[in-house]
Amino acid sequence: MSLRLIFNSDDYGRTPDISRGIRECHLRGLVTSTTAMMNMPSAAADLRLALAQTPNLGLGVHLVLTAGRPLLPPAQVASLVDPGGEFLKLGTLIARAESLQAAEAKAEWRAQIEAFMAATGQRPTHLDSHHHSSYITPGLLQSMLELAREYQLALRLPVSGRGQTTLNGIPGHLEAALRQASPRLLAQFQPRHPDAFFDTFYDEGATRAELGRILASLPAEGVFEIMCHPGYVDEAFARESSYAWQRQQELEILTDPQVRAEMDRRGVQLVSFARL
Repeated sequence: MSLRLIFNSDDYGRTPDISRGIRECHLRGLVTSTTAMMNMPSAAADLRLALAQTPNLGLGVHLVLTAGRPLLPPAQVASLVDPGGEFLKLGTLIARAESLQAAEAKAEWRAQIEAFMAATGQRPTHLDSHHHSSYITPGLLQSMLELAREYQLALRLPVSGRGQTTLNGIPGHLEAALRQASPRLLAQFQPRHPDAFFDTFYDEGATRAELGRILASLPAEGVFEIMCHPGYVDEAFARESSYAWQRQQELEILTDPQVRAEMDRRGVQLVSFARL
């Protein structure tokens, strides 16, 4: 056994430039895995580029409820969309957590998984979700787990850190339900997953020092996931997203030869979810 790390980049397909940056981080950096936003216009074309240019990059599905439009007709996912048929923004989704229909989310997520399979001709390696939206209620988590079982997929853990804390972005009033439900649901469905998940390499925490802190906290053996969001951005994307230029900072760190050298010095094996 050895220490194995999955560097999973969220948001593949968000824009062609973000996807290009993720592929670059795989070819000359640490990224081993990515998850695609299948309701984005460029997702299918970007996945075809990944298959051609980065055949060893793990490809999963980034289940979406908080960006863009659903793949299903809005009337079929009425609790998840605004009057214009767009997915609810994260704050609104959280505020309406009790009224969200898990069956609608499951149907939409199945459509996203099927869209991935149509674009690639293969099953995804695993599931996670944009803004961790699949973890904000027990019903949504169960829907994700049901799909993981149906398609025989691994998934991202619903808690962050080796101490089983919580996820960044999950508000306090929803934490208790997640803490109570997640161990029971994971025991019931027994999905494949890493030993722990780290979401702290993000925004102000996206630093070389934070990667070093995570590494120092890990045992000599096991498999662990580190979330990241590298990519190239432009002014248009920066105007619409609060997480824009930070992506290029992540890209610089994740392709830094000295960072990779430190991984090698520690004997870290870089793997994807396909190795679980």
